[in-house]
Amino acid sequence: MTQPAPSAQHKGPEKGPATGPAAPPSPPGGLRALGLRADVRNLSLLGVLAVLVAVGGLTEPDAFLDTGNLQLILTQSSVIGVVTVGMTLVIIGGGIDLSVGAMVALASVWATTLATQDFGFAGILFTAVIVGLAAGLVNGVLIAYGRMVPFIATLAMLASARGLALQITDGKTQIVTVQSVLDLGLPDAYVLGIPPLVLVFAAVTVVGWLVLNRTTFGRRTVAIGGNAEAARLAGIDVRRQRLYLYLLSGLCCGIAAFMLIILSGSGQNTNGNLYELDAIAAAIIGGTLLSGGRGTIVGSVLGVLVFTTITNIFALNNLQSDVQQIAKGAIIVAAVLVQRRTLRNGET
Repeated sequence: MTQPAPSAQHKGPEKGPATGPAAPPSPPGGLRALGLRADVRNLSLLGVLAVLVAVGGLTEPDAFLDTGNLQLILTQSSVIGVVTVGMTLVIIGGGIDLSVGAMVALASVWATTLATQDFGFAGILFTAVIVGLAAGLVNGVLIAYGRMVPFIATLAMLASARGLALQITDGKTQIVTVQSVLDLGLPDAYVLGIPPLVLVFAAVTVVGWLVLNRTTFGRRTVAIGGNAEAARLAGIDVRRQRLYLYLLSGLCCGIAAFMLIILSGSGQNTNGNLYELDAIAAAIIGGTLLSGGRGTIVGSVLGVLVFTTITNIFALNNLQSDVQQIAKGAIIVAAVLVQRRTLRNGET
């Protein structure tokens, strides 16, 4: 049998780089395009914020542009913002958490009982964080290992946590008497004019961004949100990953509960009311897909700032709360429609 010439034997491998190995450059290009779209979305949200600031400055220039009011906007954004960071990670991982507001309420009232306050600052902080983690652990176990639908499991936690918070307080407001906790909400505690709660929010945001974008944990979160079965076949422990995500959500709720205690100086069973809706809405307009697999921490934070600024402008202009809710609903619908159009055009 005639053997092929040496040049012919090497001809196939020489052409290989033009076909096989040439494919890998495509994913980086896709990732760059995805990053570019995320930057465009974030720039768009920054543009919306700029427009809102202009509207606030034109309608109520003295009140809106006052340093105290701007500090108030940032402070109010901080509590729901910390919750939103945890919510964003859960949604990117293909889940949902309807219990975040109830977990904030439960953690805040448990941390402000007389027995807890006897342990001072450390006791209140420790209790708030532990209660948040415990509630997140229950959610994670039910969803990851109990195979419950996230919507049902977290809805059950919402009802249970609200009920337990009401039972602890007996419907009464629990006043904080630990002065070191209350001092953090005073102007004297501001660092270069920045409230401590804003600094905590910034720290949680940075950590959340690093976890999502610079760690294996973040890549696994995106993977199970995009295709859980493919992630499992690739060797990722999907159940454990989901458990960790709900633990992180609970941790964020515990931190937010402590921040809310500082802000209000009390613990109430009504704390965190509708936080789940605000957090989900902020994540959606920030570019996080409800179906999972895509989202950004920065976009979610910008979404929180947009909603908080809208609420502040409406309040300064004496507009009714129902108008605020209508506006938020319209923004959510618009964001979802934009996402669907983006998916339909194959831009994800």
